[in-house]
Amino acid sequence: MGFLVSDELTDRQLEQLIELYKGEWWSNSRTLPDVQRMLHSSDILFVLTEEGAENLLGFARVLTDDVYYALVLDVIVSTRHRGRGLGRFLMDAVTSHPRLLAVRSIELVCQPELVEFYKKWAFTDAVGRSLLMRRTDDSLLASHGGPQPEDQDGMKPRQED
Repeated sequence: MGFLVSDELTDRQLEQLIELYKGEWWSNSRTLPDVQRMLHSSDILFVLTEEGAENLLGFARVLTDDVYYALVLDVIVSTRHRGRGLGRFLMDAVTSHPRLLAVRSIELVCQPELVEFYKKWAFTDAVGRSLLMRRTDDSLLASHGGPQPEDQDGMKPRQED
């Protein structure tokens, strides 16, 4: 069975998206009314499902001016379906979307452990002298990067003195 990417969420998929968000440190406090407003204000949605099924497997969204910048946000794959190449499928859909093909700069924010993943689509962390700056009231985003990545044994790396 194949996978499909559409640009609309059904009511059931909206509920599933809220559940996906609840499972991630960076989005677990999102509420249905806020997510509904966010979706309405997003320019492009990427809703990943299995062909012939309605279950939400993954999601991403983009804000863009269609010329100079596009910002990829909320790239997420269900934990039950990770390791199947769905993140790649989703990012292929994002980077090949007709509205984004002529955009001069497509940007995203990711945790350090995902840099290598996004390099497959020519994203780079070499951004010249640019720095990410943030004004936020979200304590998770104001912290130093959320939870620490786990090592291969599932244990958090210990801090060196």
